[in-house]
Amino acid sequence: MRNRLLRALPPEDFERLAPSLAPVTLSLRQILITAHEPITQAYFIESGLISLVADTANTAGGRVEIGIVGKEGMTGLPLVLGSDRSPHVALVQAEGRALAVPAEALLPALDASPVLRGVLGRYVQSLIVQVGQTVYANADLNIEARLARWIVMTQDRLGRDELPLTHEFLSLMLGVRRPGVTTATHGLEGLGLIQARRGRITVLDREGLLERAGDAYGLAEAEYERLLKLA
Repeated sequence: MRNRLLRALPPEDFERLAPSLAPVTLSLRQILITAHEPITQAYFIESGLISLVADTANTAGGRVEIGIVGKEGMTGLPLVLGSDRSPHVALVQAEGRALAVPAEALLPALDASPVLRGVLGRYVQSLIVQVGQTVYANADLNIEARLARWIVMTQDRLGRDELPLTHEFLSLMLGVRRPGVTTATHGLEGLGLIQARRGRITVLDREGLLERAGDAYGLAEAEYERLLKLA
């Protein structure tokens, strides 16, 4: 089991969920949560990458990514907060695997286990911080710095240097049109920080990317680690 939220649970609290957890494959572009529709399952991510996407008429393509989830987290957080739906889409951006739990099994487990509710509630807090850092990055950083941040965040979650980042995905991540993505990618390549090939970006210099990302990276990651230690 690779999901860090489930691994943080004491055995007796994990056992409340275990009978209802089902391994599933996550396919590229699969929609795990549809905006404004009832959430029937939560997914504890084991591998792969999930984008949390807002629909907007003000960006290229009408969509912009507001957060990402990997093996550190889960989708379906409105269930934890007492809601059954979200205005945002959860979309698979890198294929992988997850442990799915039906909403009707998760909700009684939350009611029966203060520890489970606490772990998932603290993850909600860490994700709020991540979204806040994204707002800051989009407001204050140029496209190149924002791209550097998202590359490092994607590397964190996939655990490898070669990342499946198409220009379409990068455009969605950054909320900009493809020419802006192309310019930013060439800029990072020119600095020797990445190597870009069709549909792939290879990280060559993580420290250099962190320098470009500045203080937009690190706060949310540190907050996640702090909160998980409280489990």
